[in-house]
Amino acid sequence: MDINIQHKIDGWLSGNYGQSVKDAINQLQKDNPDELADAFYKNLEFGTGGLRGLMGIGTNRVNKYTVGMATQGYANYLKKCFAGEVKVAIAHDCRNNSRFFAETTANVFAANGIKVFLFEALRPTPELSFAIRSLGCKGGVVCTASHNPKEYNGYKAYWDDGAQMVTPHDENVIIEVDKITTVDEVKWSGGEANITVIGKDMDAAYLAMVKGLSVYPEVCAAQHDLKIVYTPIHGTGITLVPQVLAEFGFDNVHIVEEQSTPDGNFPTVVYPNPEEKEAMSMGLEKAKQLDADILLGTDPDSDRVGIGVKNTKGEWVLMNGNQTAVLAFNYMIEARKTRGINQPNDMVVKTIVTTDMIDGIAKASNIACYNVLTGFKWIASLIKEKEGKENYIIGGEESFGLMVGDKVRDKDAISAVALLCEMAAYEKSKGLSLYAKMIDLYVQFGLYKENLVSITKKGMNGAKEIADMMEGYRSNPPATIDGVAVADLLDYELQVGKNLQTGETYPINLPKSNVLQFVLNDGTKISARPSGTEPKIKFYFSVNTQLSDAADFEAANQSLDEKIKRMIDEMKLK
Repeated sequence: MDINIQHKIDGWLSGNYGQSVKDAINQLQKDNPDELADAFYKNLEFGTGGLRGLMGIGTNRVNKYTVGMATQGYANYLKKCFAGEVKVAIAHDCRNNSRFFAETTANVFAANGIKVFLFEALRPTPELSFAIRSLGCKGGVVCTASHNPKEYNGYKAYWDDGAQMVTPHDENVIIEVDKITTVDEVKWSGGEANITVIGKDMDAAYLAMVKGLSVYPEVCAAQHDLKIVYTPIHGTGITLVPQVLAEFGFDNVHIVEEQSTPDGNFPTVVYPNPEEKEAMSMGLEKAKQLDADILLGTDPDSDRVGIGVKNTKGEWVLMNGNQTAVLAFNYMIEARKTRGINQPNDMVVKTIVTTDMIDGIAKASNIACYNVLTGFKWIASLIKEKEGKENYIIGGEESFGLMVGDKVRDKDAISAVALLCEMAAYEKSKGLSLYAKMIDLYVQFGLYKENLVSITKKGMNGAKEIADMMEGYRSNPPATIDGVAVADLLDYELQVGKNLQTGETYPINLPKSNVLQFVLNDGTKISARPSGTEPKIKFYFSVNTQLSDAADFEAANQSLDEKIKRMIDEMKLK
């Protein structure tokens, strides 16, 4: 055993940790020393979004002690930043131990003299963001690992605007958390009187806000029998999605019963992620049986939404995150314009790895479209920067996230479900489907096709392998990909773009982020980005072509698929 790892293990065996924890360490030393080493080889990082990792004993795991130490550091920073009474809101999802971690977090904040609003039971992440703003809190926490497998849990940290923290607060909180070196520095109890339990009143306020986002309530009323299938995939969506659909007037909603009960073991799926076809398969089957109009699914903490629709052949297909975003952005722009409620200073926001088709849609309506770094905290940061000057309408990213209106400052699958159903009702009232609408938009703005390749590098060497991969692309970028010259290399870490033909460089006016983008002469864009929450590196492919007629869609779509496959093969990303 490495001497540094053994030193950490010895610290837990001799420190103020529960006897059951010490017994588990001793057992692992006998049965699985490699697993024990992985649990202690580093401290679980409090990153710019908080904590996320495997649950279990050890400094590199999510447990009572790592959660408590992180909360102590966060509490110390809040008290440094704000004079007088400091308030926070805390929520949690359906995961195993999430309630325990939420209560642990609440107790530590309260013991530090901070007033805590703790949700009575599991609630969606977007409602936590809404509550922070509604209650005048200075921060907040939701205990979740979003769409990760059942073995994971985590801790998303928020600031006073209801968004996850950005610079300088994210970095400063990390400094304060890193100062907490032992569990003896954590105030574990003694402030229970500072905790207030919240629930139904906040639900009602949130639902009223979402209902106010509707652009065509009369269409929803006329299409009240729109046949909707919904699955919460064992998550928090069951607490609010049926209610919000009822608020919008939809009364023909069918829940996937096998996935309706919150369950941190996610018994019917491998990954509780609406991006995964397997997670949506039960919903697809039910939608097919019922001949539904639309299928929707949300992840465990209800910040991601996936949709299924019938294609032109009547077959059920899942829309990807870019397609869903295109439909949503276009609807909000188009519907507001038709209703005459659009404003000259309307703006929309997307991330740098989200389809550029949205830029074209916004440009056609003379609406500003801003591109920010990946993550809704950057969308929220731009909203804050533009408040009072520009009117935010909608934001989104390719990873199945949408944020409609500015009352929530994180991706919100609850409001997205409602608006996507309104969109389906609106198109149905015109005799169209969302799939047909998507093809119409391709004819109008060009056919854009995206794909994502995600490579996992686990264990102690994983981070180094990913770093080496990025450095190789950064120092020795390819001259051509699929026979097309690479025109520009955009390095968001160095905040510099470079024309690879002329050698000319130019600044990128966004915060630093470890992302590389290759822009090809034919408009293809390939982005490489290590994940900030998982041991993965992600490659985003975006290709496009003109589509002169809807009848040509299948052939053009297949041609773009083949192009992406060739590029993946050439870059050896299998």
